[in-house]
Amino acid sequence: MITSLQNPKIKLARAVTGRAKERREAEAFLAEGVRLVEEAFTTGWPFRFVLYSDQINDRGIALLKQIKGRGIEAEEVETQLLESLSETEHSQGLLAVLNDSRFPIPNSPRLVLIPDSVRDPGNLGTLLRSARAAGVQAVLLPPETTDAFAPKVVRAGMGAHFRLPIHAVDWNQIRRFAESMELTVILADARGPSCWETDLRVPLALIIGGEADGATPPARKLATQQVSIPMPGGAESLNAAVAGSILMFEVVRQTSKL
Repeated sequence: MITSLQNPKIKLARAVTGRAKERREAEAFLAEGVRLVEEAFTTGWPFRFVLYSDQINDRGIALLKQIKGRGIEAEEVETQLLESLSETEHSQGLLAVLNDSRFPIPNSPRLVLIPDSVRDPGNLGTLLRSARAAGVQAVLLPPETTDAFAPKVVRAGMGAHFRLPIHAVDWNQIRRFAESMELTVILADARGPSCWETDLRVPLALIIGGEADGATPPARKLATQQVSIPMPGGAESLNAAVAGSILMFEVVRQTSKL
């Protein structure tokens, strides 16, 4: 049983819960809780190791047996020590340090999501969760956007990270990608025409601006169209995750009629 803060596994797990720089250097990130670890295991995501405590529930114990059966290293940790790594109020007694292994972007995608300067981890994770549900083929993260593999984003994504190609890129790379894939770049903006009246059946990249200041200048320069969400109640704006989810599923609604 691991009981020391100086244990190499504990030190690595603590490091990847911190800054994006630490995750990049370690080429790893953390997934916490039975459901997330289960999602990673089911999809065959590469594990570095698993840590667990006596707080693990029956579902977690069954999952742990499968994990060990696949030859993945798993070690028990003193309860309070494992809880010190947790960012949740009530730890489920199970976490995994996973290798940073990204899915490649497919050729000829029909729907790409670009969360532009979305800095709230919960909003970004929710956007990723909706993107997975809506069948988005790739997510491109500009420099102003928070790290998609931060623990709070991974938790809010509810397994989307293990199903979606998610890549941090700069605006020049995004522009070249959109041009090479012949994507129409659409920006969510309250001044644009209604999404109900805009043809979203073409291959497109959808830009969702951040919570505070909206889209950045590079995003506005890249976009060739704008689209808005009708709000008969008169609200000034919607939460970035809500707005993005509505627009992604409007694409689903329109393309399902093809």
